[in-house]
Amino acid sequence: MKLAYLKKIRTTVSIIIFISMTVLFLDYGNIFSPYYTNYFTYLQFVPSLIKFIWLAGIASAGFIFVLLLTIIFGRVYCSSICPLGTLQDIFSYVHKKIKKRKYFKLTEPNNWLRYSFLLLAAGFLIFGSLFIINLLDPYSNFGRIVTQLFKPALLLLNNTAAFMLNKFNLYSIYPVEIKGSNLFLLSVPILLLIIIFWMSFTSGRLFCNTVCPVGTILGLFSRSSIFKIKIDKEKCISCNLCERVCKSGCIDKKNKAVDFSRCVSCYNCLTVCPTEGINYSFGLKKKEVTTESGIDIKKREFVIAIAGLLFTPVSSILAQTKIKARNPSKVPIFKKSPITPPGSISIEQFTSRCTACNLCISACPVQVLQPSFLDYGILGIMKPRMDYQTSYCNFDCIICSQVCPSGAILPIKPEKKRLTQLGKVTFIKDNCIVFTEKTDCGACAEHCPTKAVTMVPYEEGTKKIENLRMPEVQNEYCIGCGACEYACPVMPYKAIYVEGNLVHQTAKKKEEKKIEEKINYKEDFPF
Repeated sequence: MKLAYLKKIRTTVSIIIFISMTVLFLDYGNIFSPYYTNYFTYLQFVPSLIKFIWLAGIASAGFIFVLLLTIIFGRVYCSSICPLGTLQDIFSYVHKKIKKRKYFKLTEPNNWLRYSFLLLAAGFLIFGSLFIINLLDPYSNFGRIVTQLFKPALLLLNNTAAFMLNKFNLYSIYPVEIKGSNLFLLSVPILLLIIIFWMSFTSGRLFCNTVCPVGTILGLFSRSSIFKIKIDKEKCISCNLCERVCKSGCIDKKNKAVDFSRCVSCYNCLTVCPTEGINYSFGLKKKEVTTESGIDIKKREFVIAIAGLLFTPVSSILAQTKIKARNPSKVPIFKKSPITPPGSISIEQFTSRCTACNLCISACPVQVLQPSFLDYGILGIMKPRMDYQTSYCNFDCIICSQVCPSGAILPIKPEKKRLTQLGKVTFIKDNCIVFTEKTDCGACAEHCPTKAVTMVPYEEGTKKIENLRMPEVQNEYCIGCGACEYACPVMPYKAIYVEGNLVHQTAKKKEEKKIEEKINYKEDFPF
C-alpha cells in the first residue's frame, strides 16, 4: 500500500531513539556529553512534566510537544519515542519469529483498570508522592532495567575481555569495578522485566494500554487527533489482516472501527491491507462524548484535574536509616537523613521531582549514586542516594546535575558545587583506630578535599602521646562529599561519617596558609 512508508519511518525513528537511550544508560566511560543526553530525554513525558511543574519553562516543556504530536498524529510517542515501547516491540518480534505465526486479535479495552492506575498515580501526586508514577513511568522503568540489569552484564563482559586481552599485553580495554549490587533492589527491575516480557510476548502492547498512565493520558488526547487511521467500509474486503497485525488489539473487524484511545500508531495495518480499505487521513469530526464500559470520559474534566495537579504542593516522607553491621561494633551509627546529589537543593525538592529513572546513577563515574531502599521512606524506593559505603563524590564532578531530565537535580557549576554542603561530618572517637588500637591512621584527613578534617596531637587526659595524631572536625568547611567516610578503614561501623542536610547549605572556604621559607643563599645550595 502507498502508506506503507509510514511504518518504515516509525521503525527507523524508534530504533534510533531506542539505541540512543540504551547507550546513554550503558555509557560507563562517560563518552557522550550530557548535552547529548538532554536531546533524547527532553521528550520523555513524565520527567518533562515533573520538571515543568517546578520550573515552568520552555526548556522543560517536552511533554507539551508530545501532547501536540498526539493531538496531530495520535500516540506516536508510544510507538516511536518511548524506549520501553520499543522494547515491547522487540519482545513481540522475537515471539513472532519463534512461533512463526503470531496473530493478534481484538481485546477488551479494560478501561476500569487503566483509568484506575491513572487515578491512583494522580491521587498519590496530589498527596505529595511520586511513588506510583515512579513504578509505572515507562521511561523510568526502562532506565532501571538497563542500569541495574543490562549495565552490570556489560561491565562483566568488559572485564572478561580486558582480562583476556591483558594476557596478550593488550590494554585497549580496561577493567571497571562493579559497585553497589543489592539483591533486593535488583528484584524490582527483574520482576518488572518479567512482567513486561510476558505481556508483550503474549499480548503485544498490553502494558501500554492497561498499566501505563502515560499511555492512558495520551489515549485521551488521541481520541480527537487530527490524523487518524480509518477503515473504508466500502473498500474493505473483510480479510482481517489489519486486525491480525494490530499489536494494540484495537481494530474491530466486525464493526470496521478503530479504538483510537488504544491505537499506538504503529502503522502495521497500513502495510498489510491488500486494498485501500484502511488509510491514514484527516480525521476531525463533530465532538462526541464516548462511553465505554459505563465510564464517561470528559476532556474538560480531565484538563481541570491535570491543572489541579500542576498547582498541588508536593511533600516528602523521611525515614531513619540504620547502617546494618556484619559484626558487632562498639558504637553503632544511625543516619537520620539520606544525602541527595549536589544540585538537588533539599531532600523535599529532590524526592518530589525524582522519577527514579536511574540515569544519574548510570552516569556517575565513581558509582557513589545508588538506588535507595527505605532511605526516603517506602514511597521513595529506588530513588538515588549518595552511598558513601560504596564510593564518594568527586570534588569537581557535576555530571549528575547535567543529565537529570526531571529537574530533581538542577544544573550546578563546578565552583558552586565545591562549596555546596550536602551534609556534615560526624566523628566518633570510640570507633577510631587511633583511640582503640593506639595506631596512627589519618586516612580521613588525607582524603578530605576541603581540609575540614585535620590531624591534631592525640591526648589522654592532659598527656600528649608522641607520634600519634587524632582527627579533628571543622564542619563549617565540610561539603559532605563522603571521602572521609569512604576512606575510613574501621569496620563495620565507621569512625567518621556524613549526616545529610535536609536543605543544602554553603560551606566556608578554608584559607590556605602560605609557608614562607627563608633561604640562606650563602650556605644553602641554590638549586
